[in-house]
Amino acid sequence: MNRLLARPGRSVAPGRRVPLVATLGLALAAGSLAPSASAATGDPATVETPPVVSQRAIDEHAATEPQLSLDAPAALPPVTIAASPYERGPAPTVASIEAARGPFAVAQSTVSRFAASGFGGGTITYPTSTAEGTFGAVAISPGYTAAQSSISWLGPRLASQGFVVITIDTNSRYDQPSSRGDQLRAALAYLTGSSSVRGRIDASRLAVMGHSMGGGGALEAAKDNPALQAAIPMTPWNTDKTWPEVQTPTLVIGAQNDSVASVTTHAEPFYENLPGSLDKAYLELRGASHFAPNTSNTTIARQSIAWLKRFVDDDERYAQFLCPPPSGTAISEYRSTCPY
Repeated sequence: MNRLLARPGRSVAPGRRVPLVATLGLALAAGSLAPSASAATGDPATVETPPVVSQRAIDEHAATEPQLSLDAPAALPPVTIAASPYERGPAPTVASIEAARGPFAVAQSTVSRFAASGFGGGTITYPTSTAEGTFGAVAISPGYTAAQSSISWLGPRLASQGFVVITIDTNSRYDQPSSRGDQLRAALAYLTGSSSVRGRIDASRLAVMGHSMGGGGALEAAKDNPALQAAIPMTPWNTDKTWPEVQTPTLVIGAQNDSVASVTTHAEPFYENLPGSLDKAYLELRGASHFAPNTSNTTIARQSIAWLKRFVDDDERYAQFLCPPPSGTAISEYRSTCPY
């Protein structure tokens, strides 16, 4: 946590401590130099003699008088910059964000296709306690022809770190990225507007994720809603390669051996064509296939949690996992616009 320390003042005669009795001495000296009223009028008959103060009296007074230090003044208490009001959970460690479950106990509820509006239903996973306040929310879309079960592992993984998560089914398994983007935004609207957990959510702290065409949909949602706080397209697919409109901090996750949405024609151009001024990062998974996000993956989880915490919760404690860029055997490439 950042702290600002008050700058010390300039010291006077370092190391010296002067008794307050010095003020008495000054007063006595002043008395010895000041003429009496008679002298002031020119009357030579009377000149007052200053009182005599013995050295013993001065020493006894000094022994009981508080000492005035002329050293540098005592340091003021540190001025602490307030932490983000959205910090949730204990201070993170590598082990804590790589764990299969975070510090929050979670529960789930099902959203039927008939109850959903604008998307095909889904599963909500959420922290059971609101003792620390409300949470940010994340909507996640599966890929082309896939059901929400293909990305369901992310629900408990993210929710246990302090998010309300909805993994969705799409209206049709053949929906294209633009439609999936609309459905992600509809799912967030449902979460914050009419879901049973809406009271747990801060509607100003929302994010989107998606796999394959769902990842392309996450980019579409970010383009259409600049108020989103974070977007994470995973091995994304989209025919649109340029995203100058996106204002949402975006983590693009590619897979080195992706033969469905090759990083050279999808993930990399997506990252490169996001605005240069944007908070963004490109993570490439070494030796991974297009379907890496469909099973529990520690690298995806760790970097996604750090990204969501940093930008949805404005929690600077997680910046350490983003800047300097992460490395390791599971990562073949990482680019970013650090620092954030």
